[in-house]
Amino acid sequence: MKTSLAAALATLGLLMTSPALAQLRLPSLPSLPSLPRPLERAIAPLPDLLPTTTALIDQRLAAVRELLARHGDRIEADPAGAPIRRRELVLVLPDDAALAEAARLGLTVLREEGWPELGLREVVLAVPEAMATAEALQRLRVAQPALQADFNHLYLRSGALTATAGAPPTAAGIVVSGPDRGPRVGLIDGGVDLTHAALRRVKAQAFGCEGERRPSDHGTAVASLLVGQDRRFRGALLAPGTVLYAADVYCDRPDGGAADEVVRALAWMARERVAVVNLSLVGPPNALLARAVAALVQRGHLLVAAVGNDGPAAPPLYPASYAGVVGVTGVGPSRRVLPEAAQGPQVLLAAPGSVLAVAQRGGAYSLARGTSFAAPWVAGLLAADLPAPDVASATAALQRLIASARDLGAPGRDPVYGHGLVAEDLPVPPERLQDRPGR
Repeated sequence: MKTSLAAALATLGLLMTSPALAQLRLPSLPSLPSLPRPLERAIAPLPDLLPTTTALIDQRLAAVRELLARHGDRIEADPAGAPIRRRELVLVLPDDAALAEAARLGLTVLREEGWPELGLREVVLAVPEAMATAEALQRLRVAQPALQADFNHLYLRSGALTATAGAPPTAAGIVVSGPDRGPRVGLIDGGVDLTHAALRRVKAQAFGCEGERRPSDHGTAVASLLVGQDRRFRGALLAPGTVLYAADVYCDRPDGGAADEVVRALAWMARERVAVVNLSLVGPPNALLARAVAALVQRGHLLVAAVGNDGPAAPPLYPASYAGVVGVTGVGPSRRVLPEAAQGPQVLLAAPGSVLAVAQRGGAYSLARGTSFAAPWVAGLLAADLPAPDVASATAALQRLIASARDLGAPGRDPVYGHGLVAEDLPVPPERLQDRPGR
């Protein structure tokens, strides 16, 4: 091992940042650099980039602007430009004095929820129309300096997709029952199409959306890399009896993926004692999410997260940048890091993240690119080695995986590849699937 685990999991500062995409999914394109910048900033001339690449960068920024423009009744931007639930504030473990101060400011309680598995309780406040959300948060923080209060940030996944063949499946038969004797792995993402040929044999438990099944392309793709298996397709974790715990935090809602929904899914993973959880979603730091992540890490869970695709100079993205989270970057077939991948101390490991065959809802396959699709390779390998949450066992499993990594870049751990590349022998070459595009 090149450095100690303590160094690998060093505490990271909380920096406000604009939201980013967890991935880019493309059929067959060159590496796509992505530029970190505030959402409102115009794109500068980029003579060194292909026009197609510039168009995709435009598309990424435009998608966030469209989200804010089309759903202004549900979503607004925080002062850094990150999407948040409109007129909502989240309080973490508030006392009576904090709630009294909130009432004095005209804030009303929308809902409250406790997660004893995480030692957490949240209260979500509604901000009156006469007051800006950012102003309400600032006034509350000034009046109650010890209070952990924040916006209800949205955590995003998006990108360009290849065409999907077939219609979305019905809800029938989505949850597959059976004895739970194999490894268990968690996925917090969009819904998963478990009727797909690559996922049909997967035993799964689902969470979210009030019991409804809403398969998504992104969730299905990540799940297929995690536990998928077909005649010519395999994911990272294929041990007999493997069970996928899939939490949908989006549910096809424009304001899905909020911080408290992600925390609710993490609490479910804690209740079910799912030791390894994949999160291929990104956003800014958030007080509620930070507490939930810390609680799981302290209880011996391993959270594996994509570091994001805002480029090497971008500020850190979360949850990958929280202390104790296994941040994963992506490399292409040449073992070179994706130019759009984030860099920094949050990068712990690298895995294949380009030209990957993945399942799509409705039965099709497509190609995927981005750190979203590198993370599940790492999560699957760790889940095979960690049957239950335990601090010592989690540390040992991570140490073993780090020790197996192929060193890339500068000798030793570096901010580009972390400790190096794992899972390089696992991805399925896409040419194996070209003769069966609709299955």
